[in-house]
Amino acid sequence: MTYHLHLQRRSPLSSIETVQVIDTEYSADTVEWCPLEGWRNLLACGTYQLQTLEPKVQKPETTFQEEKPKADKQEEQQGKTGVVNTDEVMEPQVRMGRLYLYSFNKDSTDTPVTEVQRKDGAAILDMKWSPVLVDGHVILGLADATGCIELLKVVELEKNHYKLKSLLKKTLGKQCIALSLDWSSGQSTRTTNQPLSMIGSDSKGHLHFFAVDELKTSLRRISDWKAHDFEAWIAAFDYWQTNVVYSGGDDGLLKGWDTRSNLNKPLFTSKRHSMGVCSIQSNPHKENILATGSYDEHILLWDTRNMKQPFDDTHINGGVWRLKWHPVYHHLLLAACMHNGFKILNCQQPLEERKEASFIPVSYMSHGSLAYGADWSRLCLYTDKQIQHQSEDQSNRNVDISGNMNIPHSSSASSFDTLVSETGKDLAGEATVSDGIMLETSAFLVPLDQGFGHLSSGFKGTIPTEEYKNITKTVVNLLATCSFYDHSLHLWKWETRSIETS
Repeated sequence: MTYHLHLQRRSPLSSIETVQVIDTEYSADTVEWCPLEGWRNLLACGTYQLQTLEPKVQKPETTFQEEKPKADKQEEQQGKTGVVNTDEVMEPQVRMGRLYLYSFNKDSTDTPVTEVQRKDGAAILDMKWSPVLVDGHVILGLADATGCIELLKVVELEKNHYKLKSLLKKTLGKQCIALSLDWSSGQSTRTTNQPLSMIGSDSKGHLHFFAVDELKTSLRRISDWKAHDFEAWIAAFDYWQTNVVYSGGDDGLLKGWDTRSNLNKPLFTSKRHSMGVCSIQSNPHKENILATGSYDEHILLWDTRNMKQPFDDTHINGGVWRLKWHPVYHHLLLAACMHNGFKILNCQQPLEERKEASFIPVSYMSHGSLAYGADWSRLCLYTDKQIQHQSEDQSNRNVDISGNMNIPHSSSASSFDTLVSETGKDLAGEATVSDGIMLETSAFLVPLDQGFGHLSSGFKGTIPTEEYKNITKTVVNLLATCSFYDHSLHLWKWETRSIETS
């Protein structure tokens, strides 16, 4: 194993802070910010709760080990204990769920996220907002424990008052659990002639490919096929070639499929992960880049043109349940790491130069249970800081060579500990040269994809306007994460300084 040393420097402008903690009552396992302009204040959270069955009087009391596809599988890897397969459960288990819809209010400092709706139903395993309007509506897709994909639309009752209304349900199969779904458009801008599609996966190892009718919001089943011997934990599109989908299963296999051809044979099968593959996401900003995560506690980066070996491997010290690329910065990757909290990876060096390794500038450890749901908001606080530069000699005294540096920061939720690993690299992965003295500050809330132009293609941090000379741009990213047994949803922010212009 190769270890890389990185130059690291403490920066007073890099920190994380818990903004709000919400009790979801049921166990929280998925959270998604709406990506659509004009609706980015909406946040959805899905939950999973086992309803305990009353023992029958005429039978001896029996204890059943419920399979929660996320929690129990992680315990199997951690504790080497057996897990009941969904096909082997002798009596039906009632998996309840609740969908929460929240609204973010930038003008509220104490509780910026407020609940606007709760909807009880089946347990929710995964959900994603459609990145494009469908029939003029904002659509949320759910994968639930009854084996269904459900589409819901946002209805605005009055200004700043919303409701999710069910449009349709599509059953994937008999006696299965719907485990994941993905939209073909991802986070990227769709080409005009690209049809909208959906892929889903289930607990029996099958994948389900649908065409989405954007004129009347319907799902047309195109194909179903057996992809894995056990649970197909995850299915995801290649956002650049949407006829290609990837899948990961509890059999430890990562596979690729061309939906236009014979689905009896995958494009490739990789055994590079040593345990179940449960997270996959195509990079929406850079073509041919794929991130995968597994119970084996490794995050792998792949060039999809050569799937024999990954070009980057990061040991994360926790099973990787979810991966999310940043909505703007192509090299930042958010990971939900089950027993090891939430991590943000900086992947710039391996992505652009295929050398060195990804590193972890931020670890968010405030949750008290299994880390499952995670997402970036497309709303972001930008803070302009006019600085007076230090001399190079003075700045160099702040640079040292060390391993991974975890530095505690104060949090607005005082009962939680927040750890941040600070490095001498900013959002674009460039080493900053001086700290400087802040002279004035102004903060405002803007969408991430406004103000800097098209940042996603090779952005190096230079702001090409004269008025930004000698200005350091500080970006405060908003994130939402949720954890299972403590039924907790966190809103937190990561403030970091980007490249200084000159």
